[in-house]
Amino acid sequence: MFAIKPNRAIRTGLFLTALAWFAFTFYEFVNGVLHHIHPDPDNPVWTYLVLQETGGCVGLGLRTAGGLVAVIASMFYLMNRDLSKTEALMALRMVVIFEASYWLSFLFSIIPTEFTRLTVMTIENNIPVTVQAIALPIVLVMLFLNLSPKKAVTGGIKWGLISGTVYILVIWLNNASNWIVDVVPLPGSEMMGVKGIEYISLYPANLFSFALTVFGMLLLTLYTAYFSKKSIGKNDFAKINLRTVGFIITALGLYFDIIYVMYLFLGPVGGWGIWYAWFTGHNLDLWLMALPFIGLPLLFQKRDQPA
Repeated sequence: MFAIKPNRAIRTGLFLTALAWFAFTFYEFVNGVLHHIHPDPDNPVWTYLVLQETGGCVGLGLRTAGGLVAVIASMFYLMNRDLSKTEALMALRMVVIFEASYWLSFLFSIIPTEFTRLTVMTIENNIPVTVQAIALPIVLVMLFLNLSPKKAVTGGIKWGLISGTVYILVIWLNNASNWIVDVVPLPGSEMMGVKGIEYISLYPANLFSFALTVFGMLLLTLYTAYFSKKSIGKNDFAKINLRTVGFIITALGLYFDIIYVMYLFLGPVGGWGIWYAWFTGHNLDLWLMALPFIGLPLLFQKRDQPA
């Protein structure tokens, strides 16, 4: 197929994406520490929130550490002082294990009692959080174990593709579930300020956002799974179609760009609801808006001519 050429666009894009990831996560970590909730013995819900936010702060701290490693490694790459294969794998392993620990910290956000009945919190919180707190750490640990000089070409490719697919699945679940509970009446809807089906039927901008999130991101997830399945048996990184990788990365980043720009220009169309509160206030993946920095150089990467 074709391989990565160390051109300036890819080096710069990799650094800018890593920098955005680190800067955003560091900000959220500091913000979480400064505004940490303190327990109220008279309110058991607050005690749960303390447990949830403590786990979240620890997780964000670990992700910040991983982001810092990514920035330092990509800075060497930007300055044309490429790391050796062993050094690059070591840096990548550190990023992966920190990231696995971050996702594992979401176990503290699961509300066991909400699994006994179907409520807003079951759909909006428990289902996506359970998937991300279990599935992502598992695949990332497997990726970590396979990022060795002997296994990186085979197991590393396999688990890298699987991890990327699960990532996009989790992102779809998180965002789609928040849109769905904002328009579908469920127990707890009144307390959460759910808008109802009119929220999308009366407002074209919301309908577009809903469709792009629920159906568009689902299509991207399925396409990524198809690409991963097709590529998983290749034992040479140069055989992976990096243009397709670039397309997937760019599409994922543009999803966040489009939704956020719509919010900046249109505001919370139809009033403030669960969706806008989630996407603009609680979404810890907004740094993904920077993905086109690396996705576009990969998408327009020149093909290697066959020998």
